[in-house]
Amino acid sequence: MLANEAKPYQICSSIVLFENDPAEVTAAIRSVLDAPMRTACTVIDNSPTCSLRQCVLNAGAQYIHSAENVGFGAAHNIALKTHIGVSEFSLIQNPDVEFSADTLSALYEFMLNRPEVGLVMPGILYPDGTEQRLCKRLPGPIDLILRRFSGPIGRVLFRGQLKRYELAHLDMGIPREVPCLSGCFMFIRSAVLREIGCFDERYFMYMEDVDLCRRIGVNYKTVFYPNVSVTHGYRKGSYRTSKLMKYHIQSAIRYFGKWGWLWDPVRKDLNHRTGPLVS
Repeated sequence: MLANEAKPYQICSSIVLFENDPAEVTAAIRSVLDAPMRTACTVIDNSPTCSLRQCVLNAGAQYIHSAENVGFGAAHNIALKTHIGVSEFSLIQNPDVEFSADTLSALYEFMLNRPEVGLVMPGILYPDGTEQRLCKRLPGPIDLILRRFSGPIGRVLFRGQLKRYELAHLDMGIPREVPCLSGCFMFIRSAVLREIGCFDERYFMYMEDVDLCRRIGVNYKTVFYPNVSVTHGYRKGSYRTSKLMKYHIQSAIRYFGKWGWLWDPVRKDLNHRTGPLVS
């Protein structure tokens, strides 16, 4: 396992934008920079114009405008490849995520005491305070097809399989290993990213977080830590537009082409790791 190294920053956050609400962006940045730690935030803007530049600079973050929309993972990588050299931990954060000042401190202390953990995600809440259940098993093709296309009747007929995929049968009120954590908030040991690499840029959007979780999980624990939480807008874009659905399908094809459609022993092994953490 990798030991923590002395770095100028304890935590560096990366946020990717595409025509986001300036108020949300400001709240996301200030959540990081108001933490009582050595933090920094880099914002990569995939928007066609630089209209969010002043908002980002006023909030105290570094602003980088991409010459084109390079996608979610590739944009984060612009920041991550710098962060892993100057920070102990790298935070991948959506622009509609905000949290209290002590959240990062709690995650930092947890990770310092668990060197075997490569990635942690806190509890994720909707703005009204209800829980978002974003912990899942690594998917097989049938899991994604059933979850997206089965409809109300299918969700009844295949309830057992969907519950297993979404870990709905487990007590998620305690810290536990989870094979697949959401890319909306990923708190990662920078040395782990240096070892295994950042996002696979072949995914334009969707599935890149699943791919990263999988690669981290081979050598390190990926953990859900509900003792602290963040608020996430969570718009489920691929459920609303055909363009985003197309991206989702393309990314799923790339993912299973890379790791295996039916025969995938690594997926099977990692999906067995859903037990509670023990001290």
